[in-house]
Order: sequence, then C-alpha cells, then structure tokens
Amino acid sequence: MPAGISLLWICAMIPSVITLEFKHHNAKDLESFLQRVHRSWPSITNLYSIGKSIEGVDLWVLAIGKHPNEHTVGTPEVKYIGNIHGDELVGREMLLHLIEHLVENYGTDPTITKIINSTRIHIMPSMNPDGYAMTDLESQCLFSAGRYNKAGIDLNRNFPDYLQQDKLPLQPETEAVINWILNETFVLSLSLHGGALVASYPYDNFKGDTTIHGYSRCPDDDVFIKLAKDFSYNHAGMFYGDECEGTPAFIDGITNGADWYPFEGGMQDYNYIVGQCFELTVELSCCKNPAASELETFWNESHISLINLFQLVHLGVKGQVLYSDGKPIENATVKVQDKDNINPFRTNQKGEYYRLLLPGTYVLEVTVPKGHSQSVKVEVFDEVSNFSALVVNFNFPVSDGSLTTGKYQGSNIASNVEQNIILLISSVLFPVLFTFNSLVKDVSTL
Repeated sequence: MPAGISLLWICAMIPSVITLEFKHHNAKDLESFLQRVHRSWPSITNLYSIGKSIEGVDLWVLAIGKHPNEHTVGTPEVKYIGNIHGDELVGREMLLHLIEHLVENYGTDPTITKIINSTRIHIMPSMNPDGYAMTDLESQCLFSAGRYNKAGIDLNRNFPDYLQQDKLPLQPETEAVINWILNETFVLSLSLHGGALVASYPYDNFKGDTTIHGYSRCPDDDVFIKLAKDFSYNHAGMFYGDECEGTPAFIDGITNGADWYPFEGGMQDYNYIVGQCFELTVELSCCKNPAASELETFWNESHISLINLFQLVHLGVKGQVLYSDGKPIENATVKVQDKDNINPFRTNQKGEYYRLLLPGTYVLEVTVPKGHSQSVKVEVFDEVSNFSALVVNFNFPVSDGSLTTGKYQGSNIASNVEQNIILLISSVLFPVLFTFNSLVKDVSTL
C-alpha cells in the first residue's frame, strides 16, 4: 500500500476530535452536534429520539456504552436529563460538554473507559426545546415564560403521582419521558436545573416519614443522602451550601425536596416510585440564564461531579431471578427488609433487578408470580471501585405441580459474587395495592 494511502487509512480509523464551543446551542446546533458525535464514535454511541415536543422538535438522546444499542444483562442503565425548564440553560450545555468529554476520553482515560464499558449512559440535553426557543438568552436570571412548554405547562409538575396516572393531562414531552422510563431498566438518574446550587432528593411531596418538620423521608433516604453528598462535595462550591442569594443555607449543599419546598407532579418522585430509578434533582447555577462567557466556569466547577456520579450506579446489589431451566422470571418482587417502598421493586423481562444499597447487611425477600416469598441475608460491600455491584442471583425450580423443598447455595467472593438460592414455589401471590396521600402546595419558581 502506498505511504500516502496508508496514512489516509490510518487517519480514517481514528475518530475525529470535536471541539465544542462554550456558547448557547439552539435546537439545530444541538442536533448537529449529536449527529457528528454519533458519526465519529459509532461503536460506542447510539442516537435516538424518544418523541417530539408540541412544536415537533425531536427529544434527542445519545446513548453511550460498550453496547450502546440495547440493554445487556448485568449492565446498569443511567440517564441524565437537562432543560426540563426551558429557561434553565446551564444543564443543557453541561450535558453537551459531558458527551464530548466522555467520547473523546474513551480508551485513553482509565476511569472514563471503565465507566463506559460497565454502564449504558443515556444523555438528553433538552427535554423542553420549545421552552428554550421561547427564552430570551442571557436576559433573565430568575424566571421567564421559557420555563414552561409551548402549552404553558411546567413539565416538572406534570408527572402523575402514583395511582393517578390517568387523571392528569400529560404533555407530549412528559408522556415521552414516562414511556422511556417504563421501557428501560434505569437505575440512576440526574435532572439538571438552575436557580440555586444544591443537590435535592426524594420525596418532593409529602409521602413518607414526616416526623422531621417538612422532611418527607423515603425508604432509601440513606442512599439518596450518599448520592447527593457525593455530587455536592465533588463540586467546586456546592458543598458550602450558601452560594446563592435568595435560597436557604443548605447544609452540605444538599436538601430533601419537600424540606426545601413541597410540590406534586415532579419527575424525581415519579422516577423513584414508579420507575424504581433513583433520581437526583441538581441545581447547577444561581442564575438560570447566564451569559455564554460563564459556561466554561460552570463546566470546570461541575464536571467531576457529573462524571463521578456514574460510578455510584454500582452501589449495592444486582442479579437475576430465574427458573432452574434458565428462563427469566419477569415481575418478581425483590424487597429489602425494612425498606417499605410504595411500589415494590420488580424484575424486568430478563429477570433482572438492581438495588442501590450502602455497605451493610441486608435481607432480600424475593417473591415470584404464583409463588411464596423466601429471604436470604447478604453482606453488601463497597464495590464501586470495581465497577460492579454485588451479584446475587435467585434460582427457582420449574413448577410441575409437585413441589419439593430446595436449599440455599451461596458463596461470598470479592466483587462479582454469585449466590444461588433454590426456593419453593407454591400458592398464588395476591397483589397488594399501595396508596399514598399527596398534599397540594404552592409551587416555587426554582
């Protein structure tokens, strides 16, 4: 092969470097950038739209991973969403720069490479492109009509509270995200906002333990505090808790949502209660709509937090619930004793479950359809640095009408532990309905 042709061939095999300018990117700019990234890194990216806004603008998502086109067993799914409020612009731009950083450092940066190889990441830079288009850039720090979608609806007040899914007039953007949540196995999520500097966690409305004034405690409060503090303390200034005028002093730069201000219809609570996905709502800037000249500073302050959070999807335990013939058991409940979730966590079509837990000893209670529950005690270690949660698989004998007693078989080996549990299958599990009350409160503009 002639030297010149050989050099051209080698260059063609190396992904081009995309330099993304620190500026405000409109819908056309955003789509063009995502298309260029996908063309340059087709082996680790997948570009897709989950639906359209009222004005017909695609709600673009870029998936990044070793297997970006489909879910693979044992690989947790993470999603980051920006710009649910159209006039909160920093998150939108940070997610574009995060995409650039991830793909350009894959294969050279060990941490980025491990993140992408062990996790399937979905990034939606803008959930509200119509609101963004209505926003007068760099003109309002506090509030504008661009917060809402084209119909004048606050999308972060449009999600149904549990068991009320048919009672709300869902906007097309909200409906698209709901379908997305219900059809992917998301484990961890981040929603980026502006107007404050704080990491907020469920519940946003009064549903849980409110023995602390204003604090609506969810069953996984300990995990959420860990996630929120991790983001806050990896940020350049969030952990101080008092960076913005007009907002409370947030201890450690974090807050329970309802303790700050309660509201219903939020995406964060819907993710956790219905989608069994742990979502944080992170406010990245005191000003909702800052000048483009400030965007690079915001990136320098927040990119470590954005990257580090990916690794925390490997907290806790994961596995499959299977019949002894290898067939996955869908819709089996996997409960953690003493964590009374409103909606029990259930296995997906491949029999998978993911449960974020802090290190400690837990009792897992598994119930298959038409079967009895049994439980097993597990010791969860911090395996985040190994990029894999503890693996605990459950195996049930195939029911042939004559049930025999099985026994638990397990091992406890380092980070990729597999514990096989042979359980009984007998009588029918009666479904349990869970309800909760929601209080309608005033909506803050943050």
